[in-house]
Formats: sequence, structure tokens, C-alpha cells
Amino acid sequence: MTVGDNWKHVVPIIDMQEFDQDDVDHYRKLREAAEEWGCFRVVNHNIPVGLMTQMKKVVSELFDLPTETKRHNIDLITGSGYLAPNFANPNYESLGLHDLGSPQDLGAFFSQLDASPHQREILETYAKAIHELALDLGKKLAKCMGLVTDLFKDWPCQLRMNKYHFTPETVGSSGVLVHSDCGFLTIVQDDENVGGLEAMDNFGAFVPIRPWPGTFLVNLGDVAKLWSNGRFRNVKHRVECKESSVRFSIASSILGPNEGEMEAPPELVDTEHPRLYAPITYEDYRKLRQTKRMATGEALELLRTHS
Repeated sequence: MTVGDNWKHVVPIIDMQEFDQDDVDHYRKLREAAEEWGCFRVVNHNIPVGLMTQMKKVVSELFDLPTETKRHNIDLITGSGYLAPNFANPNYESLGLHDLGSPQDLGAFFSQLDASPHQREILETYAKAIHELALDLGKKLAKCMGLVTDLFKDWPCQLRMNKYHFTPETVGSSGVLVHSDCGFLTIVQDDENVGGLEAMDNFGAFVPIRPWPGTFLVNLGDVAKLWSNGRFRNVKHRVECKESSVRFSIASSILGPNEGEMEAPPELVDTEHPRLYAPITYEDYRKLRQTKRMATGEALELLRTHS
């Protein structure tokens, strides 16, 4: 699907049903998408459209809770709990949990917001399905680099539910400022009706990402660039207010390891590709981005060992 008349405005499409062990073409296409764009659209992912619809409805219901109730959704790490509208992003609020693969984290989230049995059932079903998709994508991204690994299965997968309060007065303003994601990859269930998401292409231009019901957009973050020894792009993106309408999105992000340092695997380091970044823990990198106020991947340059 294109989002403009220019060829460079075509976000790559990855069909999950086309992969098999003997077909290298789809892994080559995935690698090209990761290296040239840092984002791609996923189709035929086996997550039912009905579940995606129900999940959006549950998210809408949770945002309708009183503000004092939403504030019970506290951080496990900075940014993993409730974010109220603020000076930088006045039209945006967000709910979240640190690890959707953790029954304890899910249970705590349900308790914080006093979720109903139905809401819990939908959230649990969605969390399981999206976590499986995230791990599958992690494996395929590793395989397209010639690696076979279950590395990402122990990394937390953060869930963020986002609401944008767009009104006639906010049209033309920012919903969320330009940033790259801190972690490895983010699977976005975008609003199927209301656009506004934009990704930066290789030319430095922002490309509008039009809604496409039943699909997911995948963004690669700073950890993906570090892990791939600079081969993958950590795509910069933003949300702009294009119309007067409430907009929702649901983002599920494989972050980084809870323990140990992140670095490129030895298979991705050689004389032609020297190690670009010094090893660092995910928590230290997250704090570096935060304290230096580097929201678009500049913090990676502070870790550079080779130009």
C-alpha cells in the first residue's frame, strides 16, 4: 500500500504467511525494510481482527475512567505507568504496563484500574497473541542477519495504550513530538480510522502512515540499531493532529534485557564491520537518553567506539 505518489513513500509490507525455512527472499525483504526504513507494515499475522477491535474498545473504556483511578497505574520503570497530558504533549495521555509477558505485571495492572472480568479476558488474550508475534518478529529479524536465537524471549515487552484528544483547535499541532523508540522493536496497532502517524524516510522527510485496518506497523528502536551493529535503522517518527477526532493506538515494545549488557553479537562484528557501540545495560541506556534529553537516538553516539 502506498501513502503517496512518490516511490519513496511506500512503507515496506511484510507478509507473515510467506515465510518458510527454504525461502530466503522474504528474509532479504525483511532485512532491507529494517536497514532502509526501520519500519514496516505486517499483514497476515494471525491475530484476529475481532480481537484487535475488542482490545481497542477495552482501551477506550479504560481511558474513560476517572483521572484519580488512572493515576493508580504507577510506573515500574519511568514511562511504564500513566502519563497525563503535559506541556510537551498536551493532547496526549497514556496507560501502560512494563511487561505484558509477565502474569504478575498483568495482574497488577488489572488491580490498579479495577478491570472487569471481561476486560481482563480481552487484555490477557491480546497480550499473549501480541507477545507471540513480537517474539516471532524478533526471531525473523535475527534470522535475516544469519542468526538463530531465542535471545528476545526473556526481554520485557512493554504495553502502552495511547489516547489523543484532537479538537478543531489542535488541528495542525503535535500529538507526540519526534522521537525514536528506546527498545528493540515496537508493534503498533494504529487507529483504523484516524491518521496522524508519520515516519522519517532516508531523505529526512516525514512520510504519513495512513490507517490500514487489521494490520500492524512495526518500528525498530535504538536497541535494534545497537544490536545489529548499526545496520538496522532506529526510525524517527511523530504523531500530528490531522483532524478533529479522538485517536487511539496500542503499542507493544520489546525493550532490552533485564540483566546484563547489550551489544552486537560477535557474528555481526568483523574487520569490515568493527564494533560500533560500547556494551551497556538497557537500564543505563534508558537513563542516558532521559538525563541527556536525547529522544531521537543521539544517545547512541555517546557509545560510539568507531566512526
